[in-house]
Amino acid sequence: MDRVVFTAASGAKAAMHRHQVIAHNLANVTTTGFRAELSTFRAVPLRGEGATTRVHALEATPGYLDKPGNLQSTGRPLDVAAVGRAFFAIQGLDGTEAYTRAGALQIDAQGQLVGFNGLPMLSTAGAPIQVPNDAQVTIGRDGTVSAKVGNEAPQVLGRLKLVTPPEGQRLQRGEDGLFRSADGQPLPPDDNARLVDGVLEGSNVDPIAAMVDLIAATRLYEAQMRMVQSAERNDQTAAQLLSVSA
Repeated sequence: MDRVVFTAASGAKAAMHRHQVIAHNLANVTTTGFRAELSTFRAVPLRGEGATTRVHALEATPGYLDKPGNLQSTGRPLDVAAVGRAFFAIQGLDGTEAYTRAGALQIDAQGQLVGFNGLPMLSTAGAPIQVPNDAQVTIGRDGTVSAKVGNEAPQVLGRLKLVTPPEGQRLQRGEDGLFRSADGQPLPPDDNARLVDGVLEGSNVDPIAAMVDLIAATRLYEAQMRMVQSAERNDQTAAQLLSVSA
């Protein structure tokens, strides 16, 4: 019995985790720049005498769907979307450099250019960008931030840092919703990366596909639990037969 129970329980746990991931994706179907989380698992055979037939499912390193979301026109100068696989550099709450695809920018009360959750956007110099009072801000395709105050000539405030993960490498998503490099070190700026202003990138979650996956994960969980219940009934029947024969 224990072989069936532990194997089925492992499968049920994996199905429940997948259900949680899909539900999280569905909850962010309208979140700007959201990258759908992928749930991956690996088979791990148990070692030891009498355990060679048991294989458990364990969660592997989670990934994300590296596909751009649809662009939504806003006409707002501070709404920007990164082109291709590029990410915006932003300063996390812990002070480290992190990355996001969310490009709904604002100017906060301190005059800093901020983005996701009000966090400071970083320039290619690795510092926040300070905006003068009452300035009209424009952002070029290469990320150059310019400000014009009254009749004065426009001045360049800095250039938004855009990074592109190397081919074959993925960023890791943290609990704060931001991405970071695998080793935690800042990525170099990509001088060839470009952005589009006046638009926002939507979530890349496909709600219809996610709903289908959610139903499939629910059914898989139910099937695994039925296996556990069947094993328990078989064990009870065997115990009754043994008690009668005794």
